[in-house]
Amino acid sequence: MTIIDAHNFFQEQKGLGPGAAVQPTASEIKQGFTTIKSNPDPLPKLFQPLNIRGLTLKNRAVVSPMCMYSGTDGFANDFHLAHIGQYALRGLGLIIMEATSVVPEGRISPNCLGLWKDEHIEKLTQIVNLAHANKSAIGIQLAHAGRKSSTTALWLIKERGSNADAQNGGWPDNVVGPSAVPYNNGSWTPKELSIGDIKNIQQSFADAAVRANKAGFDVVELHGAHGYLLHEFLSPISNKRTDEYGGSFENRTRMVVETARAVRKVWPKEKPLFVRLSITDWVEPSDEIPTGGWTEEESIELAKLLVKEGVDLIDCSTSGSSPKQQIPLSPGYQIPFATAIKKNVPGILSGAVGLITEAKQANDAVEGDKADLVFLGRVLLRNPNFVLDAATQLGVFPQYPHQYERGRNKSTFTFV
Repeated sequence: MTIIDAHNFFQEQKGLGPGAAVQPTASEIKQGFTTIKSNPDPLPKLFQPLNIRGLTLKNRAVVSPMCMYSGTDGFANDFHLAHIGQYALRGLGLIIMEATSVVPEGRISPNCLGLWKDEHIEKLTQIVNLAHANKSAIGIQLAHAGRKSSTTALWLIKERGSNADAQNGGWPDNVVGPSAVPYNNGSWTPKELSIGDIKNIQQSFADAAVRANKAGFDVVELHGAHGYLLHEFLSPISNKRTDEYGGSFENRTRMVVETARAVRKVWPKEKPLFVRLSITDWVEPSDEIPTGGWTEEESIELAKLLVKEGVDLIDCSTSGSSPKQQIPLSPGYQIPFATAIKKNVPGILSGAVGLITEAKQANDAVEGDKADLVFLGRVLLRNPNFVLDAATQLGVFPQYPHQYERGRNKSTFTFV
């Protein structure tokens, strides 16, 4: 039997749901579930709600989209239900599902998700219902991998190599990009997209957004980062075109701007639209490319264009365009880029992502007005309970899922 309505197999959470700040009751204090009598006022900003258009997030912690390489023909399955469900149960304010391709050949790997046909909607609806019943908002990242498509799932690389050939479900003859320039010497060489191809892909993004709305998602995020197709048009490293989609800043940004416009046109006005950008390529200047690649300054100017198209938030990542990138990894190393977008682009929100692993660090990013949301990635793979733990560390009493209430840490031991 296919279960579509999540309410068929568990109860809806009360109030604002897990991960929301709530005042402890006298009974909870007596039982030793907390040593505080009331939450701080004001709350740490990580636990303050945020309104974006018609959506209210119960806290500022977001599950960053992370590829799971676990689908078949683009379909989500029970793994994705369990994977996403754990974050809804454990209090994330917003969950964004992994890069989901708008066309079959746009997947990063043969095992990545898709939303290019109506049949994909059913399982995604079940996942959305599960998130909503636990009072978490949920979004989906729409993507096209461009020249970095038809690759191998991470844990299969040693066995099969990094590229997925036809024998292993790949499409080496149908890898595309803005120009016929491979990512590196070992990558597939993409076919250069025609103007007609570009228009078709833009329509595919819009069509996928319509399906995302039918599935009930609250947010759509466009993937314009990490060296995938939209980013490939932005960066002079991968874009060598001489037509209206290449060369100048205006031309290189045209693909992203037009795609955002097409999606916003069909995406309900009360629902937020995000764009993930690689704010910089982290590549040193050269004689061929004096800027090195795509830059922070260009990202700021692009964000000014995107806010006019109805984009609500820039999810600020970096890199992915070149194997020559030199990334200065350190805790929170990308937070300054979220701050730059927030401070220089009126009317748009920003999200910080990248090596944010501690409660105080996450709260400081939003408390210090460096970003509006904190996107958490691998730390959640290690500790899905991050938000509930962070609340305790920041002196906040969080709502627990009612099924797990008796599992709270106690300062005293009782049989209750």
